Amino acid sequence: LASTPYHESDYIRNQDEFRIFASESNQLNTASASNNLQYANAVYNPKTTTVHDCKTIELDKNHRDKGNITVVENGAIVPFDINRVYYLYDVPGGETRGGHAFREQQEFIVAMSGSFDVVIDTGKGRKKKFQLNRSYIGLYVPAGCWRQMLNFSTNSIALVLASTHYHKSDYIRSFEDFCTFVVKSEKTQSVTIPNNNHYSNPAIDATKTSVHDCKIIELDKNHRDKGNITVVENGGIVPFDINRVYYLYDVPGGEERGGHAHKELYQLIIAAGGSFDVVLDDGNEKRTVHLNRPYQGLKVVPGIWRELINFSSGSCLLVMASHRYDEKDYLRKYEEFEDLKM
Repeated sequence: LASTPYHESDYIRNQDEFRIFASESNQLNTASASNNLQYANAVYNPKTTTVHDCKTIELDKNHRDKGNITVVENGAIVPFDINRVYYLYDVPGGETRGGHAFREQQEFIVAMSGSFDVVIDTGKGRKKKFQLNRSYIGLYVPAGCWRQMLNFSTNSIALVLASTHYHKSDYIRSFEDFCTFVVKSEKTQSVTIPNNNHYSNPAIDATKTSVHDCKIIELDKNHRDKGNITVVENGGIVPFDINRVYYLYDVPGGEERGGHAHKELYQLIIAAGGSFDVVLDDGNEKRTVHLNRPYQGLKVVPGIWRELINFSSGSCLLVMASHRYDEKDYLRKYEEFEDLKM
């Protein structure tokens, strides 16, 4: 599986030429192969959408002795850019949730913890049930599908990445209305979803940031008898657009992780399940923040060395980040971090 369409100029087919390329390059030179795979949030016709358009996708499971990590980025794996992230928790065992459809929104659903089933119905007499019980497997659901989530195991956490901001008119909450929508649709009905709150990911001088620039943010906790839901949208309560979502799981109790800093990356760190401490260090002062509520997030600005410690057993750490992965943005040695802050 390759990151770009075929482009001859991207190839180096001669070993001598490769040695010259390697010796002259201080960093990887990328040929300007046009990337035609940028997603424009695919449009589905509800009349032709089938249960086979819903697909399970296996994500990378980066295994470590100190716990596993799975990453989802814009423009990779899922065929849309992330505009909204929400997650369900405290769902009673065996419960059923989420009987509705979307006119435009696409979703990617992951069982970050525990397990549950997702039943898809296209309104044409066909249903399909998907069981999600692995943190590194997600279900892509296109627009125009009725879906329910059921058979939750105790202490499950369902993570949903969505292609649009919330808009009431995009929801179809009655199955009868959904069937009518499918029958009458000549093409996907257009819904105008306001999307004017994008940030251009704020610039900040990482050499001058302090631990006091990192803040606890109270997120919405939408309480229901069938479980709670917390939502984070681009242009909403966090001051950056979400370009990458990753989560840590299977972390042994009491373990430590994550000693590094970033030059440009903003993060929102959430204890979606369990608890842990985040140790923040700006080179002059340290501060420890305890996270143990799914509806609280810690905003971490660039130029802060951070470590994750004191994980409780079964913890699930969720991070929303302002940039896609870029190794050049990382400071993995404390000496490099000190040089930045001097």
